[in-house]
Amino acid sequence: MKLTLKIWRQARGAEQGKLVEYKIDNVSEDMSFLEMLDQLNEELTDAGEEPVAFDSDCREGICGMCGVVINGTAHGRGNSPVPTTTCQLHMRSFNDGDTVTIEPWKAKAFPVIKDLVVDRGALDRIVQAGGFISVNTGSAPDAHATLAPKLQSDRAFDNATCIGCGACVAACPNASAMLFTSAKITHLANLPQGQPERFLRVKNMVGQHDSEGFGNCTNIGECAAVCPKGIPLESISTLNRDLVWSLFRKDGFTA
Repeated sequence: MKLTLKIWRQARGAEQGKLVEYKIDNVSEDMSFLEMLDQLNEELTDAGEEPVAFDSDCREGICGMCGVVINGTAHGRGNSPVPTTTCQLHMRSFNDGDTVTIEPWKAKAFPVIKDLVVDRGALDRIVQAGGFISVNTGSAPDAHATLAPKLQSDRAFDNATCIGCGACVAACPNASAMLFTSAKITHLANLPQGQPERFLRVKNMVGQHDSEGFGNCTNIGECAAVCPKGIPLESISTLNRDLVWSLFRKDGFTA
């Protein structure tokens, strides 16, 4: 398979970036997208050129570090009918002779480090602002000791599958991280252990979201359309409902 690659090259965040065109041949349809980039980098290294910097870790669709925008779609889709992470996208999803444009997540809150690598630390800081429960050391009961209704536990599990890849931000015209933030909030809002700090949590996390420079949510739905873990758009409704309720509680606690 022969491909024309247009890849975003940026030496460092403070410098101007641009799309650079590369030709690549002998691409196997059984390769993953990242293996194709590995092959390109081997060829660039052999030619004495700077390899393309891109992020990855598990390459099993678990961590989401591999995220890039491919032909305008976060994580890329090719001919695949369902969203997936970039590392789980295979070259059989493309056709011989295709032109493939590869760009980093582009958002104010995701500054470019180099080429396709961006700093997604803003998502970590949102979690640090309240995506946890507080218990005294040694006093936490066993996890199975507190029962949760089946519907709520299922919703908690569905939202807990969010891997924080940032595809929702890359796909949103407003560069909003509300789907990510709502997944973390909805996960704990549906568990008994998350109730004591429920409303303080949503105020702190939304406040951190806004201070990081993410845009506002206008319910366009592009975030859910590209989410590789299928986080539902209705999670944002849970966030909005809890945020309104938090305005009527001075301390933010449910008790």
